[in-house]
Amino acid sequence: SKMGELRVCSVLVTGANRGIGLGLVQHLLGLPNPPKWVFAACRDPEGQRAQVRPGWDAAGCAGDGGTGQHVGEEKGVGEQLGGSGLNLLINNAAMLICNTLDTETLESMTQVYTTNTIGPMLLSQAFLPLLKKAAQGSPGSALPGSERICNKPAIVNMSSSGGSIKDVYLFDRAPVLSYRCSKAALNMLTKCQSLGYREHGVLCVALHPGWVQTDMGGSGSQKPPLTVDDSVRGMLKVLCSLSEKDTGTFLDWEGNVVPW
Repeated sequence: SKMGELRVCSVLVTGANRGIGLGLVQHLLGLPNPPKWVFAACRDPEGQRAQVRPGWDAAGCAGDGGTGQHVGEEKGVGEQLGGSGLNLLINNAAMLICNTLDTETLESMTQVYTTNTIGPMLLSQAFLPLLKKAAQGSPGSALPGSERICNKPAIVNMSSSGGSIKDVYLFDRAPVLSYRCSKAALNMLTKCQSLGYREHGVLCVALHPGWVQTDMGGSGSQKPPLTVDDSVRGMLKVLCSLSEKDTGTFLDWEGNVVPW
C-alpha cells in the first residue's frame, strides 16, 4: 500500500488521547517502516480518557492545545531526538462547542479560538527550530518539486471543511459558529506559515479529515460516514504524495483540494 511509503524519522501529534489523533499514532506505529520517534501529545496523559500510554514506544508529551502550557515541551523532545530535528508536526488537538449565531458567547468563542487557532500557532513557533534542524539535514537547501513530505519537514494543521467560507459544510445541521470561525482562521494561519516558513524548507498544509466517527464528530443525531481508520489511512496516503507545490494548500483526506 502507498501508506508504506511514508517514511519519517520523527512525528509529534497533538490531541493524541482519542479520535483522529489516537488513530494517527496507532497507524504511524503500525507502518512497515515506523518512525523512530512518535511523540503523542495530549492535555492530560494520566487522565482516564487518555489511551496513548500502555505498551507504546511513544513519548508522552503533556500539553494543552489551548493555553500554551505545551510550549516548553520542545526542549524535552529536542533532547530525545538528539540533534536530528523534527520531521512532522501534526496540529490535531481541537475542541468544539455547539453554539449558534444566537447562543454564541465571548467565553466559548475565546476558548475555541484559543485551542483551535492559537494553539497550533504557538506549537509551530515552539517547534520551528527543530523543524528547521530537520530541513538542514535533508538533501538540498531549497524545496525542489521532487522532494516529498517524507524528505522535508512539515506542519500539518488539522482543519475542517466546516471552516470553508465557500462550502460552509452542513451549516443547517451544525452551525457550530466558534468552531467554523476558528478553522477558517487556522486556514489563514496555514497559508501565512507556508509563506513565512518556505525559506526554512518547511512545508505547511491544512487537512480536512472528513466527517469522522469520533466523540467530537459524532455528537449530533446523524452518524458520520467515515471511520477513524479510513480517514487516517487516507490522510497518511495524502502525506506520502505531498511536495513543495502543495505547501499552503487545503486538502481533504482523499487528496482533493477543499475551497477556502
